[in-house]
Amino acid sequence: MSTLALIDVNNFYVSAERVFNPRLENVPVVVLSNNDGCVVARSAEARALGVPMGEPWFKLKALARKHGIVALSSNYALYADMSNRVMSILGDFSPLQEIYSIDECFLDLTGMPGDLAHFGQIIRQRIRQWVGVPVSVGIAATKTLAKLANQVAKKRAEYHGVCNFESMAPAELDTLFAGIEAGEIWGVGRKLAPRLQAGGIRTVLQLRDFDVTRLRARFGVGVERTVRELRGESCLDMTDIASPRQQIVSSRSFGRYVTELTELEEAVSTYMTRAAEKLRRQASVAATVHVSLRTNPNREDVPQYCPGKTLALFQATSNTSELVAAALTLLHSIYRPGYDYQKASVALSEITSAAIRQGDLFAEAGVSAKASELMSVLDKINLKMGTGTIRLASNGIDQAWLAKTENRSPAYTTSWLELPVVR
Repeated sequence: MSTLALIDVNNFYVSAERVFNPRLENVPVVVLSNNDGCVVARSAEARALGVPMGEPWFKLKALARKHGIVALSSNYALYADMSNRVMSILGDFSPLQEIYSIDECFLDLTGMPGDLAHFGQIIRQRIRQWVGVPVSVGIAATKTLAKLANQVAKKRAEYHGVCNFESMAPAELDTLFAGIEAGEIWGVGRKLAPRLQAGGIRTVLQLRDFDVTRLRARFGVGVERTVRELRGESCLDMTDIASPRQQIVSSRSFGRYVTELTELEEAVSTYMTRAAEKLRRQASVAATVHVSLRTNPNREDVPQYCPGKTLALFQATSNTSELVAAALTLLHSIYRPGYDYQKASVALSEITSAAIRQGDLFAEAGVSAKASELMSVLDKINLKMGTGTIRLASNGIDQAWLAKTENRSPAYTTSWLELPVVR
């Protein structure tokens, strides 16, 4: 019988911001999407005011003025670095760790001696002390149950941030599950919940105890697997190695409408540079490049144009120069003057391991190795000195098209130029 823990950072983006700006504690805070568009994260105080996820910021400004809501631009460099710190610490608590997302991971606690709830409190205290963010811990026999236990730990103060289903009596679990809606279960969600309700299944307890054969016939194998997990039967294995991405997309809306080809070249080159870095980070190569443009579909007063085109490369690569050259070729073939472009996207697909890349029989000897060494040096310098320290000239300098980040906090942990100053 396995025992798993799911550790999740509470309100991660907001919590990361509060580490370096304590004045945000106990204040309603929201973090906005790219271009300061929509709400992508909320503090508990903002949630209590009725701020919905995904709501456009311009619709909330009256509410913000009334209640003093602080809006921050997304600071992904900070969030990624804080996530790496949290996951590194959590990895010391178990020989098997699966990082599920930027703010949560599973740990295998099978065979761990002692009081696991106390162990969970040790995890919480260490993350709080060493990184500064609060986490919740859910402990159970399966991933689905551990996710559910984590939600209980987060929402119910009596558990003090740690909920261990393994230590509960069956009757206690039944009472708990009877008070939780089925839509709260990982793998059910908002779309499936109404269909379950129509069949008389409203709570976790009702779903867990429903006939599995009938559920599978009506809702498919996914729901059957969820029910079996709720019954303590592990159907989702742990893995300590994240699967490489099969597609890498880099996409951003512009801070203003872009009409000139030169600015679109800068944007596409910059986006492809980021995608190539991610590709090398997972030791992969890509054989297909895709580029697309988009005008604003919500503006009926201007002409619309949303082209996209794909190119199969002669040889799979992770070389930034080669990928950017291919992306710019595609851009030139789809660009049309006279349109107000709102967004550009690049994508890499047909991704395979660099270790098994097929060679080019006609390539000049040593060229590929030199290119790989060049990319390695480039990555090391940018990792040490900051993203974009060395970049292609095609990325541009001013980049006036960049998305709006008027309320972005400093990159406290990843940029020497943005370190806090003590006076």
